[in-house]
Amino acid sequence: MEFNRVYTPTKAYVASARRMFDAANGEPLGIQIPEGAVANLERIRHRKDALIQNSVDGLTGALENNKYIDVFWGTARFSGPKTVTINDQEITADKIFVNVGARARIPAGFEGVDVLTNQEILQLNKIPEHLIIVGGSYIGLEFGQIFRRFGSEVTIIEQGDHLIGREDPEVSQTIKEILEKEGIHFRMNAKCLSSTRQSPGNITVKVDCTAGKPEISGTHLLLAAGRIPNTDTLQTEIADIEMNERGFIKVNDFLETNVQGIYALGDCNGQGAFTHTAYNDYEIVAENLFEGKERKISDRIITYALFTDPPLGRAGMTLEQAVKSGRNIKTGFRKMQDVARAREKGETDGFMRVVIDSDTDRIQGAAVLGVGGDEIISGILNVMYADQPYTVIRDSVQVHPTVSELIPTMLESLQSVKF
Repeated sequence: MEFNRVYTPTKAYVASARRMFDAANGEPLGIQIPEGAVANLERIRHRKDALIQNSVDGLTGALENNKYIDVFWGTARFSGPKTVTINDQEITADKIFVNVGARARIPAGFEGVDVLTNQEILQLNKIPEHLIIVGGSYIGLEFGQIFRRFGSEVTIIEQGDHLIGREDPEVSQTIKEILEKEGIHFRMNAKCLSSTRQSPGNITVKVDCTAGKPEISGTHLLLAAGRIPNTDTLQTEIADIEMNERGFIKVNDFLETNVQGIYALGDCNGQGAFTHTAYNDYEIVAENLFEGKERKISDRIITYALFTDPPLGRAGMTLEQAVKSGRNIKTGFRKMQDVARAREKGETDGFMRVVIDSDTDRIQGAAVLGVGGDEIISGILNVMYADQPYTVIRDSVQVHPTVSELIPTMLESLQSVKF
């Protein structure tokens, strides 16, 4: 499960990295912390492993001890229209649910090189001296900050002209500035990437950038350049299941494939790449089949978080997407330095923005980049799901002192966005 291989392990490391940050940054808050804090990566990994093992044991026990569930361990493939073969045993069913997840993509130019993915990097026992990361999105940025705080020199290489390509440029630039303050180096607009290992602990990445040296050398290389679905061994063609050009299983609004009775859930259907969207896939299928509901993928609002520190919480459209949709748009904007609670915490990096349809007063999207942003976004998301005007939260009374209390203030002074 991606929950146990990606999300929880990474967030356990984020928590440890935060402790290192606190140990190194007590002075601004009047706390004198003696120098000498050291990240013990082996102990950090053991803590992560223990958290995951508890989860794995609980899930395995729940499955194996359920008298209505038969568990088969192995690699499954389709061997007929409604038949799956696993360990030379055929299983036939009227309804089949595919949920095989995804894995890290290995770009051309990196084949045969000793690289790390999001899984292997979590097994290291020693902190890399110089970690090179290819990919400036969620995985790359989170691990970059983690290992920089652990003590690594970190260089992040990104093909695009800004980080997290789906985000508004202002969000991306602010994140870049935050991470640069912590000592992370960036190489943007990097094309024609490839890598060679000169010797153990010596990796060179070749880049074709508009500025900077054509080669970057380090001790470890993490590839964080996207993910691909684990559908290549399923033999979906035998079951006549339609796929798209990227290897994702095509589904309709109810998660059903073109073959009646065969469903695809989670990362392998290309409809979301998060634990929360995968779980929502399950809710849609289960409630439609067993409770007579008609829940749909299109009913859900895009939401996700980047778990850097400070984090980014995102709901709905970006400003750029809203403008391109042709709506009449107005926005609310406040910098985190305007938030009393953020100043008290000494964490004033970032900003919050809400995008509103001027004709309906409905919130179309929001970004909260700053302390607590991953949690605060839920309040805005709830108003969006309730299909209520932004004035509901504007006129609400929020707890003082909190970061959330600035949201009503932000919504009192909206600005129209010109096309």
